[in-house]
Parts: sequence; structure tokens; C-alpha cells
Amino acid sequence: MLPLPGTCANRRHVIRTERLLCYTPETSLDIAARLAAAADPEAQRWLGAAEHEATVHLADARVREAVVNLRPGDPDSLNAAPWTRQMRAEPFEPRDEAATLIAVRRDDGRYAGSIDLRHDLQLIGGCLAPHARGTGMGTELFLAAALLAHTHFGLPTIGAGYEVTNTASARALAAAGFVPADGPPTHTLENGREIEARWVQHVAERPTSRCRGAGPTTPSKAKSGSVSDSA
Repeated sequence: MLPLPGTCANRRHVIRTERLLCYTPETSLDIAARLAAAADPEAQRWLGAAEHEATVHLADARVREAVVNLRPGDPDSLNAAPWTRQMRAEPFEPRDEAATLIAVRRDDGRYAGSIDLRHDLQLIGGCLAPHARGTGMGTELFLAAALLAHTHFGLPTIGAGYEVTNTASARALAAAGFVPADGPPTHTLENGREIEARWVQHVAERPTSRCRGAGPTTPSKAKSGSVSDSA
């Protein structure tokens, strides 16, 4: 029931790593899982997302846990949660200015987190669901983000930022091949909190390419504040 690698088209992308399958969300349920993975207090500490995004239907920890423990490729898992029926029937339409991928664990099929790529700004971010943190999957998540940039959008360099005290993101980015880069010393999150930031970049080791899902070439812009999420 999940998309296969090599099926990119119409602003939709699919990437597979050793332990993750990452694909453009297909339904509102995928989007709910993306928000649920990042709505717990630990993730929100680093994300600083706008309040409405973190609280709509997801303030209850039991609801968040139920969503991220669903297995989108398993009909039995979905049918056991009838409250998802309406979300599964609502298609998700990708945006032009950004690419979002939902990540699913390949070992047990549960929602694992998400990737966001602003290909116009050449910046990525990512977040893991609580059950996927501390497993090394953050490295694969950022590696998938770099692959999305280099082999799907043809970007030779992609950047990311993180809060200085967010050691989990720092380790995951470094393990995925991101190296220090110039950037503003501070960054203001969506909720207004100002943080001390560090910036990194990933440079393609091979010639870049664009897939069928990338659409027309988008002119690049100067880097502007976007900070990587909880990994």
C-alpha cells in the first residue's frame, strides 16, 4: 500500500534508506502523523513551532501515541483505528515551494517522523517520533533529506541549522555527512524564542540530478533562518 522507490512524479517523491521509507504524504492521516511526531514537549522544545500547529487534536499524549504507532502500509492496523477513516479519504496536495516527506520504519511499519525541504531556500529540517529517537534513525532521516536535495531537486549543496544545546540533532547531522557552515549566530523560532544557532551543509559527492517529481527549476535564494528539528 506504500509507494515504491523510483515512482517519483507530479511533485511526489520516494526515498528508501536502510531502515526508513520516506515518501510525499498521500493523505491527511500522513500529515496528522507528521504533526503528532513533533507535538510532544521534547520535540516542541527544539522546534518552537507555532502554538496552533502543535495543539490541534494532538494535545493529548495518548492521541499522539496512537497516531505515530499506526502502520500506514498495513490494512489491519488502519482498520483497527476507525477514527482514521475520514483522514485516509482526504488527499494531500504537495506545495511548490517546499517538499515534505513522511518517514516510516521498515522494521515494523510505524510512522517514524518527517523531512521538510525548502528547495527554494536550500534548507532542510526533520523530526522523529518518540519511539524512533535514540535509535540512530536521525542520521538516516537527514541522509534521506540530503538525497532528496541532491538526486531529486538537483541541489549541489543543502543547509541545515540546529540549536547549540540540541546535541541529538548535531550528532545526527554530522553522522549524515553535514559539515560546519557560515550562518547567523542566533535564530528566532516561530513561537518567538531566540536561540543560539549553528549551521551545517551537505555537499553532493556525485553529479546532482532532478527526478520527475521535481517540476521546473526553481531559482535559488539566499539562506534564511530555518532550524533542524528534534532527531
